[in-house]
Amino acid sequence: MKITSLTNAKVKQWSKYKEKKYREIDKKFLIEGEHLLQEAHKEGLIECVISVEENTSWDMYEHYEITSDIMKKLSSSVSGSNIMALCHYSEQKETYGKKIIILDDVQDPGNLGTIIRSALSFGYDSIILSKGCADVYNEKVIRSTQGACFHIPVFRKDLQEVLTDFKQQGIAVYGTALKNAIDLQELKVKTPYAFVFGNEGQGVSQGILNRCDKLVKIEMETFESLNVAVAAGICMYTCNH
Repeated sequence: MKITSLTNAKVKQWSKYKEKKYREIDKKFLIEGEHLLQEAHKEGLIECVISVEENTSWDMYEHYEITSDIMKKLSSSVSGSNIMALCHYSEQKETYGKKIIILDDVQDPGNLGTIIRSALSFGYDSIILSKGCADVYNEKVIRSTQGACFHIPVFRKDLQEVLTDFKQQGIAVYGTALKNAIDLQELKVKTPYAFVFGNEGQGVSQGILNRCDKLVKIEMETFESLNVAVAAGICMYTCNH
């Protein structure tokens, strides 16, 4: 089906999904580029494909051919795109697995996306976001995950409630902190476990640190702290080896 009008009802509806509140209402979001479409296709998330030119590669889905002006209206990327898809949120069972990442108010989309991508790469089972974290369906988050967010469960929870449940289940919780913490290389990981990483400016909140079984720091020579996504990657890799 071809759409040429910027005021078309479907174009107006798709455009709304650039905003979090509309994504939350309909549980739908947009993705751009062939790679992300391929990753979303693997998980059965695509509802329809939208492209500037006819693209027979995606004939298994309802397909809309649009103008370049409409694509500019819908696109969030700086470089632009010739193809995108409307997707629905993934349905996830409330199971966290044995290796869990907890994020306490990580607000930068690039950091959140990088952590999600690293977690999937290093074999973690799920990610739990505090209510103050960036939206996992934010276009910048999705792009920085390179589609990893489609393949690992991501939950948004009250972290105090989660930690209470983990205590009852015997899941060890390791928090990252600069003070009163042991060196990462000294940590003897006990499975199942969860690793907590905090806000870019403030780190993990004191209320969450107080609930952790152990506090851990990355030993460094000349600088006190690292970017949260870098720190998370180092901790995840180290605990896997």
